[in-house]
Amino acid sequence: MRAPGAGSASVVSLVLLWLLGLPWTWSAAAAFGVYVGGGGWRFLRIVCKTARRDLFGLSVLIRVRLELRRHQRARHTIPRIFQVVAQRQPDRLALVDAGSDVCWTFAQLDAYSNAVANLFCQLGFTPGDVVALFLEGRPEFVGLWLGLAKVGVEAALLNVNLRREPLAFCLGTSGAKALIFGGELAAAVAEVSGQLGKSLLKFCSGELGPEGILPDTRLLDPLLKEASTAPPEQPPDKGMDDRLFYIYTSGTTGLPKAAIVVHSRYYRIAAFGHHAYSMRVADVLYDCLPLYHTAGNIMGVGQCLIYGLTVVLRKKFSASRFWDDCVKYNCTVVQYIGEICRYLLKQPVREAEGRHRVRLAVGNGLRPAIWEEFTERFGVRQIGEFYGATECNCSIANMDGKVGSCGFNSRILPHVYPIRLVKVNEDTMELLRDAQGLCIPCQAGEPGLLVGQINQQDPLRRFDGYISESATSKKIAHSVFRKGDSAYLSGDVLVMDELGYMYFRDRGGDTFRWRGENVSTTEVEGVLSRLLGQTDVAVYGVAVPGVEGKAGMAAIADPHGRLSPNVLYQELQKVLAPYARPIFLRLLPQVDTTGTFKIQKTRLQHEGFDPRQTSDRLFFLDLKQGHYLPLDQSVYTRICSALASVVTSWTAQLGWLGHPLRPHRLARPGLLL
Repeated sequence: MRAPGAGSASVVSLVLLWLLGLPWTWSAAAAFGVYVGGGGWRFLRIVCKTARRDLFGLSVLIRVRLELRRHQRARHTIPRIFQVVAQRQPDRLALVDAGSDVCWTFAQLDAYSNAVANLFCQLGFTPGDVVALFLEGRPEFVGLWLGLAKVGVEAALLNVNLRREPLAFCLGTSGAKALIFGGELAAAVAEVSGQLGKSLLKFCSGELGPEGILPDTRLLDPLLKEASTAPPEQPPDKGMDDRLFYIYTSGTTGLPKAAIVVHSRYYRIAAFGHHAYSMRVADVLYDCLPLYHTAGNIMGVGQCLIYGLTVVLRKKFSASRFWDDCVKYNCTVVQYIGEICRYLLKQPVREAEGRHRVRLAVGNGLRPAIWEEFTERFGVRQIGEFYGATECNCSIANMDGKVGSCGFNSRILPHVYPIRLVKVNEDTMELLRDAQGLCIPCQAGEPGLLVGQINQQDPLRRFDGYISESATSKKIAHSVFRKGDSAYLSGDVLVMDELGYMYFRDRGGDTFRWRGENVSTTEVEGVLSRLLGQTDVAVYGVAVPGVEGKAGMAAIADPHGRLSPNVLYQELQKVLAPYARPIFLRLLPQVDTTGTFKIQKTRLQHEGFDPRQTSDRLFFLDLKQGHYLPLDQSVYTRICSALASVVTSWTAQLGWLGHPLRPHRLARPGLLL
């Protein structure tokens, strides 16, 4: 592409002429001449519109890189960095538990974590051992993994919603020698205790619960009271590239995988958030996200441990208490994820909305359709939307408030941060390659898979993967940017506009093809949710026997049975293209979500539109009659058998023509297609 080449040449010319001693005005004029001579008028427009954004982003990148380099050279770790912060401000509030109103100063958090470190050292744990944590978000959670890290023991942070087989699986794959669980989760541990093995030590933080429920468990709190609160005598010989803890994926498409988090990754995520959104030491951050998750424990708690902010914890998000908590604790920064912002908008207007001091909301998953409504109603001046995953090396951030964008990549200097959108087969997510075997970059406006070039020597570009080597290998592709290189595959489809802003389109597998068109589940969910007053909605594609592609199906939360499918269809005709309108509806009491407020679709997709699989109300779209009709077993049988016979018949007659079959054009009158 000619324009970026001309742009690079002009930038180089500017720097060289300035270094040679020419006035900056002469240097700029000469560089401009080089650029225009290269035919970069369109690129010049991009430069003018994005230079300020890109320069700020570059300054953040440089600042984080320099901080990381300093800590790497000094062989620092997250516990060591925290210790310096605690010594600097021992009496400042570090963590506040909004549920119990318990407050921990930095000195108290340091002392508690020291007790944890000394206790487990006395129990014989050594660097590299793993201890699983299974308790709800509260200050003790932070103190436990931090204390373990002080003696080089790695924590496996378990999702508190895990039960039975998934819980036993995660414990088994972690290789943990001990389990620390909260008393509130004792029953869940009891359910799997027979599968855990006799060698696993179990400790309960808090009250154990019903007497005798877990007789082989020791109470942790009395042991910690007896342990020394002095810093461990022999800190482990670890650095920023060593393992800190493990975070499990949400498991929306299978059993959870344990992602490896090294000290530099923890620092990188927290530091980027801190500098990209200009957080200050005086800020108070409200964190109601799960602490077994990256957003809550790294982006949130990381501001406390690394930069000395006060963090207010609430173990479970409450839409009705959110703004009251912000007022009570004088919060200036809040976190969100998934559907939290939509849940807040569903709440009736309350007086606390106008009294809070929140200026910044940081998170991911804010739907573009409600972005401006959220900022206007609640008076939050800045949305810090970002894209990233626990293990990824291609995180991006929206630093200038571009509505709907989850971040950007510079069009002026795209190689400074080597990430890219590449073309894939959206049905199979297989990478498409050119004649040289390299991946094909997407142009502006083209959807593509986000990838990040891997460099294990660079803390900003390394990929540490998962405990499972097979799971790690599936996320790596080779010869992506150039021959022989390696790149991380995000699994997510994004779109970049001409200015480099990126917009989340779909998670891999969420896009389905219908009537020759790609349907974005994210887009359809947003439209349906808005029409229904921010109701929970899951949209997915379901296979219909004998029919090409997948038909759209929407599962809608309708706990009181008030939704009228036909009124909904009248509204859908105004806002959705025909191919994007759901063919099937499923009205159910509630839509399942993960602990991080992502819609669960796996079970819904598996059950499809078969009435034998559910007692929920089902409907199908009859285009001839122009409305949704109830779907029972007899209708289901007619749909499947009729479509299959029609397709078989017409395939035999038309196959010789060599045209792609379009089953929706061949269906009998009155059928849904």
